Amino acid sequence: MEKIKLSDDVALSRIVYGMWRLGDDADTSPTHVRAKIDACLNQGITTFDHADIYGDYGAEGIFGAALRADPALRDQIEIVTKCDIVAPIGRYADRPVKHYDTSRAHIMASVETSLRELATDRIDLLLIHRPDPFMDHHETGAALDDLVASGKVRAVGVSNFRPWDCELLQSGMQTPLATNQIEISLSRLSPFTDGDLAFHQRKGQPVMAWSPLGGGALMSAQGPAQDVLDTVAADHGVDRAAVATAFLLAHPARILPVMGTNTLSRITALSDALKVKLDRETWFRLYEAGLGQEVP
Repeated sequence: MEKIKLSDDVALSRIVYGMWRLGDDADTSPTHVRAKIDACLNQGITTFDHADIYGDYGAEGIFGAALRADPALRDQIEIVTKCDIVAPIGRYADRPVKHYDTSRAHIMASVETSLRELATDRIDLLLIHRPDPFMDHHETGAALDDLVASGKVRAVGVSNFRPWDCELLQSGMQTPLATNQIEISLSRLSPFTDGDLAFHQRKGQPVMAWSPLGGGALMSAQGPAQDVLDTVAADHGVDRAAVATAFLLAHPARILPVMGTNTLSRITALSDALKVKLDRETWFRLYEAGLGQEVP
């Protein structure tokens, strides 16, 4: 599978496996998690996307248990994780209010916790999870720079940031922000026209796409988008998920879909999206179906 270079030190697999629902699985044993990892590796999917808050701050530890069982596995994968959301659950159950914390102290403590939970000595890509309206961009930027200089983090980026949020943080940093992870799918097409994707495409920064299947709605619901997905899927001998993912992969901005499923059979089919080659007209058929109307 193609790798997308984010920095001199970090390249991610074109399709990324997401850990958002890892803790929701009925089986969270190291053996079962390892089966998911192997299903990804067998397709060339080497990048695994985490966040400290996933699984009520427990998913990183579940994944880390599989790495502790086979430490050599770490050198075959790239680990992405995120920080700055403090919610009154899990390790922060005593906090009175959900908030964002991009202070140096919180970022440094979060990274140390993630390293310990994930059973690793390095994070390949650290993302600030949500824009913090109380952010001191000089403090946050210096903390991220120092983490890269220390070797504990190899590259840094953001998630859910708008272009102006990115520019503010970048203005307080020496290290280039490597990516922005935002919601993009046939159910959420606004980044194609609201400036979000254009901002990063102009800078040559690949974008990671969370919820590329619309939170599952594209797979289970019926409507114009699903009808076109089914038609294109039948033409290529794949399912809706493969076509919806291929829609993102086809874009010249080099979008990296972050795919989340706990079902092994679906994990093994994630790379089916690479079998789907969309020409411009077919891409626009899907785009218009997602919009629910003809383009202007």
